Amino acid sequence: MNRKVFVAVLVSSLGFAFAPSAVMAQADPVDAAAKALTGQVAEESHLAQAISHTRDAIGAGADGNAAGVAEHASAALEHAQAAQKEKANPHVKAAIGHLKDAIKHGKAGHAQVAKKHADVALRHLDRAK
Repeated sequence: MNRKVFVAVLVSSLGFAFAPSAVMAQADPVDAAAKALTGQVAEESHLAQAISHTRDAIGAGADGNAAGVAEHASAALEHAQAAQKEKANPHVKAAIGHLKDAIKHGKAGHAQVAKKHADVALRHLDRAK
C-alpha cells in the first residue's frame, strides 16, 4: 500500500513540475497583443518617418534646393518602402512612385518639379495613415 501512495505522490509531483512549462508553452494572449502592437508601432514609425522626410523635401523645394529635395526624398523613400513591405497599401505604393520622381528631378536640378512630386507623395502618405 505504501508503494502505491509513493507512486501517486511521485506522479502528482511530476505533474506539478511539468505543469508550469506546459502552461508557459501556451500562447500568452497579452504577449501576442504586445507583439502585434509592436509591429503596428514599427509600421507607423516608418510611415511617420516617411511623412517627416517628405515634408523636409517639400521645404527644400520651396527654398529652391533641388539637391535637398533629392536627399530628403531618398530618406522618405526608404521608410515608405519599409512600410509597404510590412503592410501593402495602395497609397504608399503611389507615394513611392512620386518619391522616385522627386529624387530624379531633384538630382537633375529641377527643384520645383521635384517639390510637386513630393507634394503628391505627401498626400498619398497622409491617406495611408
